Amino acid sequence: MTAVAQAALEPQTMGKNRIARRRGILGLVLSLPAFVLLGVFFVWPLIRTVFMSLNDWPLLGTPEFIGLENYVNALNDDQFLRAAGFTIFYTIVITPILLACAFGLAFLVRRGQRRHRIFQTIYFLPVVIGLASGSYIWLFMWQSDIGPATTLLGNLGVLDPTKNFFADFWSAFAIVVGMVTWKVVGLQMLLVLAGIQAIPEEVNEAARIDGASAWQTFWHITVPLLRPTLALVLVFSVAGSLLAFDQFYIMTNGGPAGSTITAVFQIYRTGFVQFDVGYASALSLILMLALGLVSLGQMLLLRNSDYS
Repeated sequence: MTAVAQAALEPQTMGKNRIARRRGILGLVLSLPAFVLLGVFFVWPLIRTVFMSLNDWPLLGTPEFIGLENYVNALNDDQFLRAAGFTIFYTIVITPILLACAFGLAFLVRRGQRRHRIFQTIYFLPVVIGLASGSYIWLFMWQSDIGPATTLLGNLGVLDPTKNFFADFWSAFAIVVGMVTWKVVGLQMLLVLAGIQAIPEEVNEAARIDGASAWQTFWHITVPLLRPTLALVLVFSVAGSLLAFDQFYIMTNGGPAGSTITAVFQIYRTGFVQFDVGYASALSLILMLALGLVSLGQMLLLRNSDYS
């Protein structure tokens, strides 16, 4: 290229660079509020929590630096270990129930006909109700003698309407699982439905032409193509289950005999009932680390090579 041609291209290059810099500055300015919110509501509280976890920090009183003692105590804390064990048990039970119901409902309403859209709305309605509100609704429904569910099933002769279902672990646990399924499955149904509708119809038609049964098509074609959606649904489900608090706090209050205390419930009791904020901070960080590792493991196991 001659010197004349280079001189002619220099203004164009400088103009493009100037435009790129302006766009970069504009993007930084537009994203600045998000960075500020992230720093104020996540980064700074996280740093503060780490600092508090390294101290004997009473809710009222002077903090005392103790290093990693809170973390060592957590490994020998029977109450926290029992709460963590129950949380894992709850997660193992509720996750496949939610996934199975979400898949079933998504296949029932996957066609775009009017009646299917009506049922989509009906199934999704509980999602818009707050978890606390849903917990109070189900708590009232299953009250002995006065609850609509206990009265109806008692009139049908299915169960004793005077029984206190929240005084027994298994009945209380089943009611909580039923409430969470009713409350959450609509959102997971929509996620699965979106994944199903994204699968090209030509793929299913090719499978039918090749003689594949409905089950073979589902297992060998639909499920593999839904792996990214499945990973998202499982991450949401497992994360929500490991952080369960409201439903057990409202419906069982940790009973009977402390058998339904979750990890977050125990952290709440440690910080705001026993007033040991430093130890509660350490437990919170342990739970956050465990949740991060579980979510990362799920994403690695279920990731699709086409999306990685």
